Amino acid sequence: MTARAASTVLVGRQRELAALRDALARARAGEPATVLVGGEAGVGKTRLLEEFGRSATGAGARLLVGQCLELGEAGLPFAPFAAALRAVLRSDGAGVFDGYEAEFARLLPELARGPGGVAAPAPAALSDTPRGYLFDLVAELFQRLAAGQPLVLVIEDLHWADRSTRDLIAFLVRAARPARLLLVCTYRTDELHRGHPLRPFLAELDRARDVERVELGRLDRDGTGAILTDLLGGEPLARAVDDIHQRTQGNPLFIEELVASGGPAGCATLPETLRDLLLAKVDRLPDSAQRVLRIAAAGGTRFAHQLLAEVAGLPEAELEDALRASVAAQLVVADPEGDYEFRHALVREAVHDELLPGEHARLHARWAAAVEAQPHLVAAGRAPAEIAHHWYAAHDHPRALLTARTAACAAADRYAYAEQSRLLERVLELWELVPDATDRLDMDHLAVLEETVAAATTAGNYQRALTLTRAALAEVDVEAEPLRAARLLDRRGRMLAMLGTGDGVAELREAYRLCLGAPDGPERVRLLADVAVQLLRLEPEHAGPLAAEAGRAVEALDDGLELLPTRIAILSRTEPAPERRLAGLRLAEERARAAGHAPALVSTLVHLSDVLFELGRYAESAQTAADGTVEARRVGISRSTGAYLLSNQAEALIALGRWDEADAACAEAARIDLPGVSGLHWLQLRAGLRLARGHRAADELVDRALAFLARPFLWPNHRLPLRELRIEAALAADDPAEAVRAAHAALADERLPQLPREGWPVLSAVARTAARTGDSALAGEVSAFAAGLPARHPAERAHATQVAALLGPDGETLAAWRTAVAAWRADGQPYPLGRALLSFAEVAAAAGRRDEVAAAVAEVAVLAGGLGAAPLAAQAATLARRVGLRGATGGRPGAGLLTRREREVLLLVAEGHSNSRIAERLFISPKTASVHVSRIIAKLGVRNRVEAAALAHRLGLLGEPTAPR
Repeated sequence: MTARAASTVLVGRQRELAALRDALARARAGEPATVLVGGEAGVGKTRLLEEFGRSATGAGARLLVGQCLELGEAGLPFAPFAAALRAVLRSDGAGVFDGYEAEFARLLPELARGPGGVAAPAPAALSDTPRGYLFDLVAELFQRLAAGQPLVLVIEDLHWADRSTRDLIAFLVRAARPARLLLVCTYRTDELHRGHPLRPFLAELDRARDVERVELGRLDRDGTGAILTDLLGGEPLARAVDDIHQRTQGNPLFIEELVASGGPAGCATLPETLRDLLLAKVDRLPDSAQRVLRIAAAGGTRFAHQLLAEVAGLPEAELEDALRASVAAQLVVADPEGDYEFRHALVREAVHDELLPGEHARLHARWAAAVEAQPHLVAAGRAPAEIAHHWYAAHDHPRALLTARTAACAAADRYAYAEQSRLLERVLELWELVPDATDRLDMDHLAVLEETVAAATTAGNYQRALTLTRAALAEVDVEAEPLRAARLLDRRGRMLAMLGTGDGVAELREAYRLCLGAPDGPERVRLLADVAVQLLRLEPEHAGPLAAEAGRAVEALDDGLELLPTRIAILSRTEPAPERRLAGLRLAEERARAAGHAPALVSTLVHLSDVLFELGRYAESAQTAADGTVEARRVGISRSTGAYLLSNQAEALIALGRWDEADAACAEAARIDLPGVSGLHWLQLRAGLRLARGHRAADELVDRALAFLARPFLWPNHRLPLRELRIEAALAADDPAEAVRAAHAALADERLPQLPREGWPVLSAVARTAARTGDSALAGEVSAFAAGLPARHPAERAHATQVAALLGPDGETLAAWRTAVAAWRADGQPYPLGRALLSFAEVAAAAGRRDEVAAAVAEVAVLAGGLGAAPLAAQAATLARRVGLRGATGGRPGAGLLTRREREVLLLVAEGHSNSRIAERLFISPKTASVHVSRIIAKLGVRNRVEAAALAHRLGLLGEPTAPR
């Protein structure tokens, strides 16, 4: 990705933008209005006002902008007003001052020059003319300017305003109150130290009528992600978003600086420009305050006063004076509990980076000792990790080793498995630096490796777990400890499959062989069962007997909780009847809840939500997945055991027609950054959802999802939905050749005949392709597949009737589609029902059944409107228009469905231009032009460009906008 220097999108400011627009509406109605926009440096005040300015001028308002200058109280008087009036002079000429040029020359010296640049008589000094008279003239000028159109006056950086500027603002706000004038002033909240002259001025303005304050806070994590997406031109990795958000704390300027210097993941070290900006205030502090700030920076972003006093070793008065200076400079903030926090994490980072090597080690050692002595002074549960961090930073390797291991155990107790994994990695890093590490920890290196593998796996860091298994297998003595080796091989095989880099069959077979030769016991039985179940997913025809034998061995053991997860896995993979599977899972859920066994409960809820969906019990499936999501989050296994809960919930919500909620669940899954192929399910669902909605970002998500097909290995239940998505995307883009290619690839999938749940949607998509293209050979292949694929549950049966309707004889089509519609009603999914109704309406129209067409089209319009399925709505409206129905869809397709850019493209299509020529005229890429054309064809419900142009002429869609020449 190539990063831009600055973001072009306004993110997370809808509330503030609405407040400004409301204020403009009041001004337009004749009320004076003032909005004070505050926020720290870089938070986006200027960007907000740029967006508002465009909106205001687009709505017919006049915009004037003035900037305060960083010259202090003795600076240039009235600087922002002079800048605004200079713009008026340039656009309106001197006549706008209505004969008062000599008076306004106090603000605009160029007015004192006569014609031809000859100097006129010098005006009297400003003090010679009463300021009140000048203020009245300025207010009257603004009143005249606002008479014809509302006037928006923006004054930026009010924290630098001189006394004269503040007085004129106060006069306009409290005394003159010009009608139809909106005054907007921005200021930096982090510049307002206790003695700053703007503080009492703002308090004074707050007491005036029609004055509103708008405070811009930092962006949340989603806002940071949106800015990164815009800067990078594509969606960044979730971990990159997390890292940059943590460092920048949502400050847009800091985000832009990090990305511009370091690319998608930001830079590891601060860029010099940002470092200088951050340290500017620090450099202005007294030396004693700078010294205390360096000590505090070693302690972290947040620190307790008592700990700082212990580490600094300074007299209390001297320490308080230093802290007071830092607080006054807005570098550190105090909270009511007596602790302190750096206002910006990056300020702490910049100060900490300035430490000399010896100073760095010495300070961290003192912090470690202080926290060890008073662990209650740090956040609850954080003391072990803080101590480990400080000893590591102090380069005290023996202490760092011991405390990292202790902190890892504490992290596991808090379900913080990612932190546990990082701390155990540090133990491994320090192992070679501590000669007696084995004795100190009372465990060997292999045991640490195994513990780290388990932690990384539970945290969902599968790539790292895979790497660590290789190191562990190199150390294990297979002959002496076959079960130990088998467990590592089992983990490695699973990781390979989860990452899509291989099927892991070889590793699993070797693990099974080692288990068979190991001494009998519960561990061996559990491992045999785990391996057999995993092999069953990969080689169902060969591993069935192994799984059955393992299941019997598990049942023969004492019914303990330790084997509950294994029992759940065996039940889910070996019981073919969903109803019996459901009953068994309900019992497992009860046991897990009663015992408080969170991992087993989460695993059960994953499988329960899945089987409920298969049975068509979508509301129960969604609720079960939602319950599991909460539990998985509570115990820190959202990225591993609970990885599919959010996507299972989204899948059920899509089936229920609750698409906005489904999209939100997919967005949450994206934020979690699910590893390997566990991150595919939500991506495939969201891509399909956006495709069905005609979303502008659908193609990007579709491409990302389909890229998984290139991986060396993919589970069949993941692969088949991707094959369906590929077909649907080609059909939506009106690319019949690609649709046929995708259809043949889908039919060639060896697992298609074995998986009815995933297979029937694929057959529906292939049948639609065959019907759309008139490919009789493809239709024959689909019919042959459909004849042998069982249809057991409501959705499967509905797909089967739909395939029959798509491929059936012409004379029976109407009845076949009536059957398909009834089947989808029984299943309850609104989107497939809407598509079936539309097909039924098309057939009914051909049969001359106008009343049935009207009813079906009206229902499709309602369904599509509720879902936000714009292409489906457009197709229904097109059909209604073709058969002469009025009002059946609640409106006509066309301008309301097409974006402004799409209407520009449509005009050029109607003129006969190719995609390349359209791209040239609109300054876009040919691929983007092609995407727009495909969207237009889908939205208008036509088959090609010619039909689109003809329909556009008939509907009068070509009158505006005018396409660029």
